[in-house]
Amino acid sequence: MKLIKHIFIVLMVVGLSCEEEKKVVVRTSEGVKTTKKKMVVYQVFTRLFGNTNTINKAWGTIEENGVGKFNDFTETALKEIKDLGVSHIWYTGILHHAVINDYTKYGISNDDPDVVKGRAGSPYAVKDYYNVNPDLAVNVDNRLVEFQALIKRTHRIGLKVIIDIVPNHVARNYKSISKPKGVKDFGEEDDVSLAYHVNNNFYYNPEEAFKVPVWKDGYLPLGGEQAILQDDVFPEQPAKWTGNGSRLSQPDMNDWYETVKVNYGVSPDGKKGFDELPERFQNENYKNHFKFWKDKKVPNSWIKFRDIALYWLDMGIDGFRYDMAEMVPVEFWSFMNSSIKMQNPEAFLLAEVYNPSLYRDYIRKGKMDYLYDKVQLYDTIKSVMQGKGKTDNIPPILDDLKDIEHHMLHFLENHDEQRLASPGFAGNADKGKPAMVVSATSSTSPTMVYFGQEVGEDGSEDAGFGAPTRTSIFDYVGIPAYQRWVNNKQFDGGQLTDSEKALRDFYKRLLNFSLNSSALVGDYQDIHEYNREHTENYNDKVLSFVRWSDKERLIIVSNFDDEKGYELELKIPENVIRKWALGNKSFKVVDQLYHDFNGNLQIEKGTGTIRLKLGVLESFILKIQ
Repeated sequence: MKLIKHIFIVLMVVGLSCEEEKKVVVRTSEGVKTTKKKMVVYQVFTRLFGNTNTINKAWGTIEENGVGKFNDFTETALKEIKDLGVSHIWYTGILHHAVINDYTKYGISNDDPDVVKGRAGSPYAVKDYYNVNPDLAVNVDNRLVEFQALIKRTHRIGLKVIIDIVPNHVARNYKSISKPKGVKDFGEEDDVSLAYHVNNNFYYNPEEAFKVPVWKDGYLPLGGEQAILQDDVFPEQPAKWTGNGSRLSQPDMNDWYETVKVNYGVSPDGKKGFDELPERFQNENYKNHFKFWKDKKVPNSWIKFRDIALYWLDMGIDGFRYDMAEMVPVEFWSFMNSSIKMQNPEAFLLAEVYNPSLYRDYIRKGKMDYLYDKVQLYDTIKSVMQGKGKTDNIPPILDDLKDIEHHMLHFLENHDEQRLASPGFAGNADKGKPAMVVSATSSTSPTMVYFGQEVGEDGSEDAGFGAPTRTSIFDYVGIPAYQRWVNNKQFDGGQLTDSEKALRDFYKRLLNFSLNSSALVGDYQDIHEYNREHTENYNDKVLSFVRWSDKERLIIVSNFDDEKGYELELKIPENVIRKWALGNKSFKVVDQLYHDFNGNLQIEKGTGTIRLKLGVLESFILKIQ
């Protein structure tokens, strides 16, 4: 892949009067975009949020283990989330996906346990793109209206709403009973006698029937409990390819057997049945991308997903998180995202892409706003937290991504990853503190927090499908630490332990500071390497860098060591002091997290020094007064 010779993103802060909010100007292929501050996304697994049931029986039913509802997101709850320091809320598991519950009296067909993971089902096996999960409604007939009310409540509190779109696959038993008049279901018009046709929505194995996977290692659907339709048979003739790309008519139990792969006009031998974007389009804005596709013939699946996205935008949704976006051609994303931006230029578009070699294509050609920074930053910070890696490995990653840093969303938890506090990750939520400071302050990109992270939830519940350390997305379960914050739906943290309260207070301080700091949407420079060479006691468990705007200068230092603190004379190199236009004198510095550090930046011969005592797992965000 060619790298653009020009710098793709230039960040600079526009000086404003003290009464005005500072703004960052981001120059991209879209032209000049102006944003007032960083963004913070709060991912919440909707069915688990308001569930106060504490039974947590493995494979428990909805009646046994309980479930949260849309109505649990009261204005009080949403205000507390916003006050944590949040700008966007990602409601995960909203769309109607396959579940093991009998809703036939509402006209909803039963789902077969042989092709459903867990009892509550995977939110990424969508059954009806034009409605929402019936589990989440008080009145199932009224479920879409209840969700629309939640959108309005969320907006009233001042939060933007994000939901998932899962473009690569749909539930094995996809059947929309809510689609608008004139809309055809996925596969409804497919020629199933062909393995592939550009306008087929699925890939087929003609003359072969689908077979349920062979269950191994003691696994049985629903833990072995018998249920309606559970008979090791799922009628599908001919068999469709499975969501992860398996072409077998009988997929393996470790395949995404509950889903079928969507055909985007790429033949089994890799030929594209659509126009490719010219290379120059990596520098074109979304309006020109939209014009490019306007008179082009595109595969039927493209149109279906575009119409789905526009349907939800009309409903008031402010953005989407795209599951496994890299498994779908980048040309589709150009078509899809330019259509979305034409309807809502401010739509928040976040994609799950794990291959770093594809990042720039999916941003520049695919018109994604943000991608997960998982494979590089997250994986490296995780290694440092676990005591396996060195902080020396972090600055090169930030340098490698500097041309797209604004687009690389930072996180330490999400529904796919282990909980920080779980034994499989760090085993202690406090180990996430220095990592969270680095994650939230090292770039201009959005920060994401997964619900329960801020109170140290450890994901230890054995809910049924899958293993502990990750909060289950497949089953009905309660989230103990989070339930203590929910406090019987008072949402005031009334049952939290002292350590949980302290952790949430840390997150609240950090996230609110990040939302309102002009320096964090300004410039960045590493000072870690300089201090490794020039500072005594500074080692590979400490990390430091500086951020600044024309009105705010920050020195950020974090200690990842969970056993030792360090007394340091932290150095600020001459090239930074020169950029800050500071003379040879003393400047007061004050910590912005807890305000319990007041020291001085002493500048002599153009180099700055700050004496500080850095405690175990402690971070300072030092502002020069």
